[in-house]
Amino acid sequence: MPSSCELGAEVDALRKLPGAEGLRWTGRAGWHFTLAFYGEVDEAVVPELSARLERAAHRTRPFPPAVKGGGRFGHGRAVWARAHGDRETLRLLADRVEAAGRKARVETGEHRRYHTHLTVARSRDAVDVRPYLEVLDRFASRTWTVEELGLVRSSLPKSGVPGEQPRYEVVGRWALGGAGQA
Repeated sequence: MPSSCELGAEVDALRKLPGAEGLRWTGRAGWHFTLAFYGEVDEAVVPELSARLERAAHRTRPFPPAVKGGGRFGHGRAVWARAHGDRETLRLLADRVEAAGRKARVETGEHRRYHTHLTVARSRDAVDVRPYLEVLDRFASRTWTVEELGLVRSSLPKSGVPGEQPRYEVVGRWALGGAGQA
């Protein structure tokens, strides 16, 4: 991940904008690039999915991304920072991760065009996120090297308590191996 100081300072600035208290901000420990969203995964499928993800990681070389700019999903229900740099390898890895899910018979819902992103905030309701995106549009991190793939379990808040944070648990990690092409 980018230096938590770099992106962290940017997110700290976003959290000071009017209305920011109405968003649920992802803590630094939860920052990750979402490559595929599997939804609910039966525990019995996790071993096969993990084996397929390990193969996808082994077939992908380490790569140097950065974070630059931002975007939104769902009419302002999610604010994210955009991956920059070696997005081709990141997209290739995302394709392999999605294929691993399909081959393990994990429902991925409707196929959507992949957006290289790191979620920084969410909202239950549509929010005007233009001020947040204006700040993110001026942001660019240094590059770093991605060396592993992780399977992350997300637990989004359900209580409706303001300020409740999503929880992220890494279920598995696999080193990128660089065997074969990209």
